[in-house]
Amino acid sequence: MTTDNLSTSPRIIAEIGCNHAGSMEIAEKMINVAAHFCEVDAVKFQKRHPSTLLSPEEYNAPHPNAAHSYGATYGEHREFLEFSAEQHRRLAEVCKSAGVVYATSVWDVPSAQEIIGLAPDFIKIPSATNMNFELVTLLCDAFEGQIHVSLGMTGRNEEKSLVNFLDARGRLSSTVLYACTSGYPVPFEDICLGEITRLREEYGSMTAGIGFSGHHLGIAADVAAQTLGADWIERHFTLDRTMKGTDHAASLEPDGMRRLTRDVRAVAKALTFKEDEILPIEMVQREKLKWQSRQ
Repeated sequence: MTTDNLSTSPRIIAEIGCNHAGSMEIAEKMINVAAHFCEVDAVKFQKRHPSTLLSPEEYNAPHPNAAHSYGATYGEHREFLEFSAEQHRRLAEVCKSAGVVYATSVWDVPSAQEIIGLAPDFIKIPSATNMNFELVTLLCDAFEGQIHVSLGMTGRNEEKSLVNFLDARGRLSSTVLYACTSGYPVPFEDICLGEITRLREEYGSMTAGIGFSGHHLGIAADVAAQTLGADWIERHFTLDRTMKGTDHAASLEPDGMRRLTRDVRAVAKALTFKEDEILPIEMVQREKLKWQSRQ
C-alpha cells in the first residue's frame, strides 16, 4: 500500500530586505551565501519610493532610533537603503546565476511598476500595505507572476475584503497568503502558528499556497510551521545580527538559515506513512530480534 506524504517540503525564502545596508556588494554577497551555503529556494528584497510612501512630515522627521539611521531624517535613511530598478535588474541576474529565485516586496505603486518590469516569479505585498487596493489592482492587472501577501497586523474583515478583491479579479488562485505577526522580534507566545491551519482550512483550496513569514528567534517555529503544512517559509536574513539596522535582530545569520533549510527538508522527508507494514530497513532487525510464536 502506498500513501501520500502528510507534508511536502516548503520553499524557503531568505528575505534580505534592507539588510544589505545600501551596498550592492553586500547584497550580491548575501545572495550567493543564501544560495550556496544556506541552499534556500529564493531571496527577497524590498522596494520603496520614500517620497510617495511618506508624508512630508514623516520624510523630514528624525529616525525613531538614531543609532540605526543612515540619514539625517527618516526619509534620507530610506533613500539611502533603496536600490534603483537597474540595480534590482542586476540583483535578479545574480540570483539567476546563483540558482535561486529573485523576488521583491513592493510598498507602493511606483515601486510595483518598476519591479513588474523585471518580471520576477513573484512579488510580495507586505503587511503594511495589503489594504492599498490601488497597489493590489496594479499587480492583479499588470503582473503575470504569483502575488504573495503577508497578513500581519490585519483584521479578519480586512483579510476577507482582500481575499474577495483578489477572487473577483481572478487572481486568488495565483496568490499565496502568509500567516504573520508583525513584530521585531516576536516572542513565541505571539507567533500564533495556528493561523497557518486556519488559513489552510479557509483558503487553501482556492489559493496557490499558504505561507509563514516569521520574525522570531531560532528555527523551532519554522519546523513546526512546516508540519502544519506551510507551503512557503520566509525569514529575514543577515550576515551579522549586530549590524546597523533595525531588522537584523529578528534575522537569521547564515548558519541559522542553513540549519533551517536542512531541518525543514529533513522533517518533510520524515512526515510519511509506512508504505509497507514492515519496511525493508526493519527486516534484518525483525529476523534477528522479533519474537515469534513457533507452533
